[in-house]
Amino acid sequence: MPAQPRIILASASPRRRELLATLGLAFEVVPSDVDESIEERDPRAGAELLARRKAEAVAAEHPDALVIGSDTIVALDGHMLGKPEDAEEARTMLRGLRGRPHQVVTGVAAILGGREESSHAWTTVHMRPYPDDAIEAFIATGSPFDKAGGYAIQDEAFAPVERFEGCRCAVIGLPLGLLRTLLARFGIETRQPDVECPVCGSDA
Repeated sequence: MPAQPRIILASASPRRRELLATLGLAFEVVPSDVDESIEERDPRAGAELLARRKAEAVAAEHPDALVIGSDTIVALDGHMLGKPEDAEEARTMLRGLRGRPHQVVTGVAAILGGREESSHAWTTVHMRPYPDDAIEAFIATGSPFDKAGGYAIQDEAFAPVERFEGCRCAVIGLPLGLLRTLLARFGIETRQPDVECPVCGSDA
């Protein structure tokens, strides 16, 4: 049996690192440094494009490794929301999302030896009608600025999400069920993750 290749996560996100660790794989973290601007208006295609771009950038420097790239996009009323650059943008995003459903799509790409596999996971998220003072308190923590849409589904203090349909791990940043499928195409088997996700945390 051939030796398993080195596995690299092309992301600085601590949330993606924590999720990947639940699969029981040894891996390294090599953050990608790529232009995240895109002209693509379809969030599904855009998320996959950025995931591939991140993986390709790191794979070029580590051709012997299997490189995993991922990108998350929040879509509301046909507009794609990335990470807010400042407090005012975070405020605008969170007010726009408040009390309404929106979509979160996370693209995942895996590259090894010039071969590339990619896909995406799509989740509908319904936000609770949180008040302005909750928005301001959350912004004051500095948490919105490294998250697409300016929020985290797992944040227990702000608790912005009322309910969701789909993959919770995708909203956090790395759909593990989808990633396991991609890795299996390269002959890499993983354990079933113990996560709070109706998609990734179940064999069903």
